[in-house]
Parts: sequence; C-alpha cells; structure tokens
Amino acid sequence: MKEKIKIILKKHIVSFFLKLLYSTNTYDVRGRENYIRAKESGKSIIISLWHSQLLSVFYDLKDIKVYALAGTHKDAEIISQVALKWGWNMIRGSSKEDGAKAYKEILKILKSGQKILFITPDGPTGPAKVPKLGIIRAAKKTGTIIIPASTHSTRRWGFTNWDTFFLEKPFGKIYIKYGKPLLLEDSISDTESSRKLVEAMEQVELENLHYANKK
Repeated sequence: MKEKIKIILKKHIVSFFLKLLYSTNTYDVRGRENYIRAKESGKSIIISLWHSQLLSVFYDLKDIKVYALAGTHKDAEIISQVALKWGWNMIRGSSKEDGAKAYKEILKILKSGQKILFITPDGPTGPAKVPKLGIIRAAKKTGTIIIPASTHSTRRWGFTNWDTFFLEKPFGKIYIKYGKPLLLEDSISDTESSRKLVEAMEQVELENLHYANKK
C-alpha cells in the first residue's frame, strides 16, 4: 500500500515538474504533417526516436492519443504512470522481460490501423542507437509506416548511463523534426531493415542539427 502511494505521489510530482520545465521552452517543430498524412492514409504509424532524446517528443505528443512501449524496470514505472496521466496507452515489456506478450500486443494495435505507436528502438537498456529487432519485425509484418524523429535543445542536462539521457533546462529552445515516412518491406532481411532504419534516423538527426545550428 505504501509503495502504491509513493508511486502515485511521484507520478504527480514528475508530471508537474516536466510540464513546468518543458512549457517554459519555445518550440520549432517541423514535419508534423508527415505522421498526420500517414495516419490519414489508414495505416498505423510508429514514431521512432532514440532513447536519449525521449522527453521532448514525449511532451510534444502529450495531447495526442498515443500508444507507447516502456520497459518493466522500476525507472520506467514512473514515466509510464505520467504517460497514463497524460492520456497515453502504455504497453509494458522489453526484449528481456515480457517481450513476447508486448510483441503480440504491438502487432494487434498496429494491425487495427490509424494508431500511433511511440517507441525508442534502442531502449530501454541499449546499446545506444542500435534498434531492437522486435519493433522492426512488427513494422514489417503489419506494413506500418515509420516516422523517424529527432530533437535538439539549446539548454539541457545530460545524464550518463548506457547512453546520455537528456533533460531540457527551462527557457531554452527545442527543435523537433519528424522525418519522411519509411516503409520496411517484409521481403528484406532484418539486418537490412535495421540498416535502413538507422540511416533514416541519422538523416533526420543531421537535418535537425543543421537547421538548429543555422538559427
């Protein structure tokens, strides 16, 4: 009971703290039409972002009904509770724990059409910028459109674990880029699919950094 109360309190505190931090930033968001048009085509969409850049897009999508995948470890519990508070639908699991159950749920959601699934393909335990095969196979199997995304901020803290996780400081500027749609054909290998996803993620990241540095 005590643990449950602690989680509830932490959820409200973290939600308030994140909204306070991110609402004080100004935003330059480009490419939103890429996932809007993809959804309007009747297909489901995966918005793919590296784990280190998670929070800016998490905040940007807070008012949209989104499905998201989170690990089962203790650190993921709080952010999952915050996401639920913001109206998201959470799928819990990872490649190490409850992976098969989460994979089946993802397939069911993507097959139903016009759903948005937000994932960090290298999370929750890395290695950094190396996609897990589960999400690649799910996208191929269901014909889901992947929208690679990137964020860059002028003021941020970095916390190093298996990668450097960024938390934006107040009163900065956040640049978000939603890239061009990527469709992975079921006929190509998982290795080639992973390479294509990494290339698309790298491309949108380079474009976003180039744009931000010119401003």
